[in-house]
Amino acid sequence: MNPDAPLYERDPAAWHAHLAEGNAKQARKRVGADVLIRDEQGRILLVDPKYKPDWDLPGGMAEANESPLAAARREIKEELGLDLEIGRLLVVDWVPPHGPWDDSLMFIFDGGILPADQAASIQLSDQELWQYRFQNPDGTAQLLRPYVLRRVRAAFDALSSQRACFIDDAL
Repeated sequence: MNPDAPLYERDPAAWHAHLAEGNAKQARKRVGADVLIRDEQGRILLVDPKYKPDWDLPGGMAEANESPLAAARREIKEELGLDLEIGRLLVVDWVPPHGPWDDSLMFIFDGGILPADQAASIQLSDQELWQYRFQNPDGTAQLLRPYVLRRVRAAFDALSSQRACFIDDAL
């Protein structure tokens, strides 16, 4: 055995223990995934959660070991009964610690444009939501919290530029 070889080649068990220790000690991030869905008139699909004071994009928190994309798809199906092919990543937003919450990463994916028949088939199938609506983008400022509005605007910029956007309040 070559003593100059990397640890993972010399002693796979020691390397595994090293990785496990790092996994146990390193910070973990809460991850959420929302979806920007539009109708044929260009309006944005918003939901009114029972547990928040303001409207929001549809989506939610990822479960343990669930990818953000899988979380987005699952949440849309659970909340709205829509089985959508979720499109590309539009926004990643680092959310600093606030209140009792640690920092988190919020992802926004492109949910595309819903045809009228599919938009009409939306059914609130989650007990977390009061209602949903399609809202003209110009009217979202009255409904969304400022940081959610910033994400929505960044998502529209990403749609038009074909480039995902990273938001960081600390910059």
